Amino acid sequence: MNHSLTHTALKLTRRLRRLRRTETMRALVRETRLTPDLFVLPLFVCEGEGVRREVASMPGVFNLSVDEAVKEVETAKADGVKSVILFGLPDRKDDIGSLAYDPGAPVQSAIRAIKRAAPDVLIATDVCLCEYTDHGHCGIVIDNEIANDPSVEQIVRAAVSHAAAGADIVAPSDMMDGRVGAIRHALDERGFEQTAIMAYAAKYCSAFYGPFRDAAASVPRFGDRRSHQMDPANSAEAMREVEQDIAEGADIVMVKPAVTYLDVIARVKERFQFPTAAYHVSGEYAMLKAAARNGWIDEPRAMLETLTSIRRAGADIIITYYAREAARAIAQS
Repeated sequence: MNHSLTHTALKLTRRLRRLRRTETMRALVRETRLTPDLFVLPLFVCEGEGVRREVASMPGVFNLSVDEAVKEVETAKADGVKSVILFGLPDRKDDIGSLAYDPGAPVQSAIRAIKRAAPDVLIATDVCLCEYTDHGHCGIVIDNEIANDPSVEQIVRAAVSHAAAGADIVAPSDMMDGRVGAIRHALDERGFEQTAIMAYAAKYCSAFYGPFRDAAASVPRFGDRRSHQMDPANSAEAMREVEQDIAEGADIVMVKPAVTYLDVIARVKERFQFPTAAYHVSGEYAMLKAAARNGWIDEPRAMLETLTSIRRAGADIIITYYAREAARAIAQS
């Protein structure tokens, strides 16, 4: 026995391991907690009936017809997840994304059906044109460039149509300048003052969106989205984006992606003390799924550790394809 080490140990008065001895003790002093009510489940709504088509690159995620989306919402609610965000998958597309504001399109139809079946479920809607344009871009293309102001006009029409269908939150994800203010003005002017705006305020041009574009059939036919989505190298710029969206009337601001931008989430929350969402995006989800299927990680633990890191960074709301699995795991713990 090394008596000098024993003697040193005897002099210790602060033993940090005391509070790690048992699970009950660890739970008692836990700083960051996950609860199902902070999760938002993304749903991809398509045309048709009885459609439940798994996305190849996102195991456990499906393209759902309206009737199947209603069933998914009801089972998610039973798991404790009471908030969803809807993405639309129309059968027909054009160069201006006109089905984005069609009252009979999948998102608008799903809003009405979900509200009839589960009126207490909170519905957010993604507001963008990329799922509705035949070129796959987030706005109107003029002379091979995305034209900001004409795009905003179309995005406003989509947001208003979602509010008219009964959405609780509209979430513009296009990253056009001025769209939050334009949406707020249009909603208020039409009597939708209670419809909230969750702005994709700091949305980066990320490599981690690939599986989403597979699910939503929104891969650009040409070029990329670097002209409007943020440069992954920039953090101070995100503060300016968030500040501007708050000034224009956003009720919630979002950072996307989440895991690779935890520092940005933390900066946003610390600086603005504003309701902050983070999107645990498709690529981040798919990587965990792929690793788990290869037996390389313990998926439930990795899932909860990842979501905890997003929450610990400062996110009040986590949009995640893991929402239901995480809610069940929390209930069992």
